[in-house]
Amino acid sequence: MRYISVICVLALFLFSCNETKNNVDDLPQSVNWNERKAIAVNDSLLKDSGSTYLSVYSQIYSLTEHRTHNLTATISMRNVSRTDTIYLKTADLYDTHGDLVKKHIDFPVFLKPLETLEIVIKESDRSGGTGGNFVFDWVTPNNAPEPLFEAIMISTMGQQGLSFSTQGKRIR
Repeated sequence: MRYISVICVLALFLFSCNETKNNVDDLPQSVNWNERKAIAVNDSLLKDSGSTYLSVYSQIYSLTEHRTHNLTATISMRNVSRTDTIYLKTADLYDTHGDLVKKHIDFPVFLKPLETLEIVIKESDRSGGTGGNFVFDWVTPNNAPEPLFEAIMISTMGQQGLSFSTQGKRIR
């Protein structure tokens, strides 16, 4: 009986220590912008255009201006229309100094009704700095709501976690 108890305890210990690993196929994939390319856009249906500014932080200061924390940023581009497809013409990232870091879109792309596209900036990518900026240019059909742009920044280190969000502001 004693051996059975020891075997049961060992079995519980071994099975409770199983580490779950994510399969690469289970992880979200980056947007394939070529598959999102807007081929034939009827300009006569597109009546509203604009530009939206979104602040994005790759780093934030901690304790003093000499110490920073790196952040992972998820930039969400959301079509809030239930019926209309909208189009993004640019998604450009600028750094703290206003210098262009990366053009994420090289041609107009579409977002179906209620669809969200995301850009993820890795925690190790500090190119935006403490005052990174996205500028999005977009076009919508007449009377369609303008897109919504949001950023979620997060970092975890040890037992501490840090997260916050920003929302885009129409600038044109």
